[in-house]
Amino acid sequence: MTVWDRPEPPTRPAPLDRERIVAAALALADEGGLSEVSLRKVAARLDAGPMRLYGYIATKEELFDLMLDEVYAEILPADPPGDWREALRLHAHRTRQAALRHEWLADLLGGRPALGPNGLAVAESTLSALDGLTDVDTAMRAVETVSAYFTGAIRREIANLRAERETGLSTHEWQRASGPRLAKMLETGRFPALSKLVYDGTDIEADESFAVGLDWVLDAVAAKIAPEAKETKETEEPRR
Repeated sequence: MTVWDRPEPPTRPAPLDRERIVAAALALADEGGLSEVSLRKVAARLDAGPMRLYGYIATKEELFDLMLDEVYAEILPADPPGDWREALRLHAHRTRQAALRHEWLADLLGGRPALGPNGLAVAESTLSALDGLTDVDTAMRAVETVSAYFTGAIRREIANLRAERETGLSTHEWQRASGPRLAKMLETGRFPALSKLVYDGTDIEADESFAVGLDWVLDAVAAKIAPEAKETKETEEPRR
């Protein structure tokens, strides 16, 4: 039985419910990451005894599931686009925006499918945009391919943000500080491709990098779907 299927215990003297527990856990995670989330710390924030929380949540993993589903509510679009490409693009951008608000989300992306109501609604929203264009297996591969891209891109971006805080150096400041060491290695001539990238490549911001990479992935998915969509349409059209 999942945490969503298990009823909450009856109201007790001090008000407590899963909604308040999850809100407290989200605040802790936003402040210090998932490592700061424990049932003891959540209970302390709610001015409750830790054992009281076990009536609502059995494990920390269940708490993470509830936190993740709460953020999926932020990702779910109020008015999903009808076009599959725009639907998957919107899903990717809304996931990135949520991760920039809640950096700990990057640590939970890419795991097992989310089974909470909001997570299932997000999955339904993305898959339904492909309904009728191709078979269900190809639709699933399309969603997984786009998800794999934005999960990796988001994790890399969040890792860079964390490194900036830990070192006190922005990415550009770190590059300048590391420049002499890198230049010395490139002068050996052992890394010609890397040298060309460093001296001739264009440095673009995270927003543009994410959007361009996403378009490339969507182009690749479109190339796979287009022939199948055409074949499906021709099969369904009545003969004249």
